Amino acid sequence: MKVAILTMFNGLSTTYSLVNVVAEHLHMLLDNNIAVKMIVTENCSDNEKWGIFLDERIEWVKIKNTLNGKQIELFDYSTPDKKLHHTFYEEADMFAAEFIDVLQDVDVCMMHDILYQGWHYVHNIAIRKAQPNLPKVKFIAFAHSFPANRPIVVPEKMSGRYTGMDNTVFVYPSQSGISALAKQYHIPEGKCRVIYNTVPIIEYLSKDVKTLHDNVDLLSSEVLIVYAGRFSTGKKFEKVAALAGSFKRMNEKTVKVIFCDFPCMDTPQQEYKDAIRYVGEFYGLDANDIVFTSENGYPNGFPREAVLDLFTLSNLYICPSFSETFGLTVVEAASRGNFIVVNKCVPALEEIGKILGAYFMEWDARNYGFDTKQSYHPSEKSYYDEKSVEIGRLMRENNAIMAKTMSRMRFGISWVWENQLKPLIEQ
Repeated sequence: MKVAILTMFNGLSTTYSLVNVVAEHLHMLLDNNIAVKMIVTENCSDNEKWGIFLDERIEWVKIKNTLNGKQIELFDYSTPDKKLHHTFYEEADMFAAEFIDVLQDVDVCMMHDILYQGWHYVHNIAIRKAQPNLPKVKFIAFAHSFPANRPIVVPEKMSGRYTGMDNTVFVYPSQSGISALAKQYHIPEGKCRVIYNTVPIIEYLSKDVKTLHDNVDLLSSEVLIVYAGRFSTGKKFEKVAALAGSFKRMNEKTVKVIFCDFPCMDTPQQEYKDAIRYVGEFYGLDANDIVFTSENGYPNGFPREAVLDLFTLSNLYICPSFSETFGLTVVEAASRGNFIVVNKCVPALEEIGKILGAYFMEWDARNYGFDTKQSYHPSEKSYYDEKSVEIGRLMRENNAIMAKTMSRMRFGISWVWENQLKPLIEQ
């Protein structure tokens, strides 16, 4: 399959919001090994390419923007009472011939504001002229602004902004605008679809998080737990895995645990990792639900600033540590909007937890001058199951936690691709 993205961009400045939307669509297509042809004007400078626009897999096509040796001037035809300039149809015919040539080898053409924006009216008419010569191409017409009110009488020369197009699906970023979009183009709502704009969270995080994301999907799990610490048995990594497993099983949620571990001389790493995986799977996790950053390119520890970025993505922080003098990572996780669970039996964690409004659980702990050991009735598993249900309820009732989770998932690249764009392209 090959997809063309028709934008007629003159530049790629990130201040133009549509550039960012197209960048996200490029990520979706290229991440799924779909060939992409990017169609812009000849004025779009290669020096402005950034991020995903630098990907060598993109086939760039620049449409000429001159007629009879003169620069073509675009006029705004957003109101139906405008008169077309005298070279309009000559320009439209030229663009139509260009579009026919460059779209011959594609299966789908995604048009961004081409049929909507008054500035693109000449391109609108051009693609309509070209379409009969491209019978195998499916068109997807994105509208990124509020639908225009359809006039009672549509002048024939202005009909391009108020008429549907063959073999074309019309797209709007929210369900609320579908009815208005259908009215603008005088088409059934069944020919319209919703594709959300996405939040490019990963794009603005550290290079290390991006590298980890290349190996591990950090966006699609409903519950993402990040636990950072020296890889010592005193940090009780296995208790995090156990509670995560119970949470997954009792709440029927997808869960991923990222352990940002760094070596501890008194702990045999592989044996402890095997034990953590065994416990996690016993309580309900799958093997791929547990990730160690030390096994994904960071054997000596994940950079601290990158851990803070991971907390931006995570929504549940569990600290069952046996001993803490302060618990800085608890505060760091809270500062990034995580639901906090801490070991009440550790004095420092109890103190910080009360300030942060954390949820308390009871694990073995070191106190001042003595240690405590917990016993659970009827079992530790039952204790975790009971607490997991309560934590799940509290997270659902916490609007900030839910908003953070949904912004990462429902408005993330993976969800939008799988549930909205991919089905539309493959229909």
